[in-house]
Amino acid sequence: MKKENQSSVSEFLLLGLPIQPEQQGIFFTLFLGVYLTTVLGNLLIILLIRLDARLHTPMYFFLSHLALTDVSFSSVTVPKMLINMHTLDQSIPYAGCITQMFFFLFFTGLDDFLLTSMAYDRYVAICHPLHYSTVMGQGLCTLLVTGSWILSCASALCHTLLLTRLSFCADHSIPHFFCDLDALLKLSCSDTSLNKLAIFTVGVTCIVLPLVSILISYGRIGATILKVPSTKGICKALSTCSSHVSVVSLYYGTIIGLYFFPSSSTSRDKSTVASVMYTVVTPLLNPFIYSLRNRDMKGALERLLHRAKLLSQ
Repeated sequence: MKKENQSSVSEFLLLGLPIQPEQQGIFFTLFLGVYLTTVLGNLLIILLIRLDARLHTPMYFFLSHLALTDVSFSSVTVPKMLINMHTLDQSIPYAGCITQMFFFLFFTGLDDFLLTSMAYDRYVAICHPLHYSTVMGQGLCTLLVTGSWILSCASALCHTLLLTRLSFCADHSIPHFFCDLDALLKLSCSDTSLNKLAIFTVGVTCIVLPLVSILISYGRIGATILKVPSTKGICKALSTCSSHVSVVSLYYGTIIGLYFFPSSSTSRDKSTVASVMYTVVTPLLNPFIYSLRNRDMKGALERLLHRAKLLSQ
């Protein structure tokens, strides 16, 4: 195959979702509605936590950062996909593709670390309630969030720098709706062994270890809940972490099913559609999960609406 230097690569082609041309308008409207709902829903969570003093706790501190991450995560891929669907132009500049890949990896890692921090927060709250205010102080919460941002940035930067040293073949078509790292490596004519080693190493650090930490936290939580003598106490303990468990199950369940246990019969189209689950659907569902299954959030929303009603009179 003819080889080209990375410096001569001006653009890639995003083949997008497996949608028939006559269905483009319907799916454009659908994804636009999903994106706007995702942005507004997560921004509402941030606003409620910011304005309501009752939500100024470690749990909601982490949730506000998770909501911001979800808005950013969706904004990395969905707007470009919508533009391509509307204009029918599949091209994306080389620099734009690399930038999109960096921020996609960055916010994916940030999601993982924030979910882990939230699991640890629930572990301390349920297993060590008397020491909760001491352990989960503002200093530790800030450190956990700052560490999450730094580690996520470092992992994304590692993959990005390793990718920029590669050369690409004549075919620049990416069988996806965004610049996925794995898809880009398959287009390369260079030796990608170092990149694959980085994927394995960083994957263990940013995906496997956080997931193991979450499972350990909830294993300890489960053991503590079983020791609670009253049914009311068990229900109260479960209610404090049910929303987080739902989000973790949805997020990691999709990633594990897609990347760790791929079916031998899974086609490119099925993989692309599965990617929509954790890049588009999960950020959309998070606001609903945390608002509909959380009394504090519903109470904060009611107080905000009541305040707005009084101001309008």
